[in-house]
Amino acid sequence: MAAKFIVTINRQYGSHGREIGRALADELGVKYYDRELITLASNASGFAQSFFENADEKPSNSLMYSLVMGSFATKGWFYQNNDLFSNDKLFAIQAEIIRKVASESCVIVGRCADFLLRDEPGLITVFTHAPIEYRIKNVRKEHPEASDKDLESMIRRMDKNRANYYNYYTSREWANLANYHLVIDTSFTGVDGAVKLILKLKELKERKS
Repeated sequence: MAAKFIVTINRQYGSHGREIGRALADELGVKYYDRELITLASNASGFAQSFFENADEKPSNSLMYSLVMGSFATKGWFYQNNDLFSNDKLFAIQAEIIRKVASESCVIVGRCADFLLRDEPGLITVFTHAPIEYRIKNVRKEHPEASDKDLESMIRRMDKNRANYYNYYTSREWANLANYHLVIDTSFTGVDGAVKLILKLKELKERKS
């Protein structure tokens, strides 16, 4: 029986992180989780999906960080005490879902999964990035009417939101290369090349184990 593995992908906006995650999951025949985690968290908690969407990868201003990352989150404390409705509470629910789906091999994009699953022996952590010009070209496919200036502003804002979210919930730096096993400039590799690099890393890791 093959050993369990988990690939997490953090990504700069417009660097093909989601596309790489989907293609990798298809190649490996495992489940892919991105926005699917929002649906699972909504179903598990009974909270409307819109709450999770509005809080998705956005940091909270509350003071519940220690509870979120502690044992209370994994024991369902937040389900029993719903007197405070916050992004931290939603994060705790989603964190519990991430730990559950990680009971099987899978690919997870974003949402601090690399940190939440850092003790998993089969974990492979990836960060995708690319020059701003390349990312503007990619994002333009979804926003053909926007100017380069507006697209650049949107990209930098999304990156800042993701960095703040990650930094807040992990106390680590989102773009710190030391957090990742593999950092990929997707302007060189494209989606297919990135998938091949991750597969090669997985092979090397399994040989070493």
